[in-house]
Amino acid sequence: MSRRRLRPGLRPVRGARSAAAVAADVRERGMVPHPVRPAASKGELLDGVAEALAFPAWTGRNWDALADALADLSWLPARPHVLVWSAPERLRAADPGSYGIAVEVLGQAADASAGSVRPLTVLLVAG
Repeated sequence: MSRRRLRPGLRPVRGARSAAAVAADVRERGMVPHPVRPAASKGELLDGVAEALAFPAWTGRNWDALADALADLSWLPARPHVLVWSAPERLRAADPGSYGIAVEVLGQAADASAGSVRPLTVLLVAG
C-alpha cells in the first residue's frame, strides 16, 4: 500500500500481509484501524464488527442494525476509520449467504461514507 490515505470503500488487500501489518500501515497513514477477528458465522461477524467499532449497547444484532450503526458512527472521533477484517474467507466458506450480505452491507456503508467526517474503508485480509 502507498502512504496516502485510503479512499472509502471495500477492497481486498493484495499480497501476503498479516492483519497486524495492514493495521500498522493504516495507523501510519493517520487513519484509525479497527481489527475484526475471523468469523465463521453471521453472529460472530456482527459481534466482531460491533466490538471493533465499539458500537453502543443499544445496537441490534442483525444486518439492518449493522447498516444503521455503520451509517452513523457518531460515537467515534471525526477522522478516517478502517475496518481490517481478518480471514473473511472463513465466513465465505462456512456461510456463503451471510458472507455475501456482509460484503454488501459493509461495502455500501463504506461507499456512502465518502465525504463525511468519518469516512470508512473496509479491508479484507486473507488469513
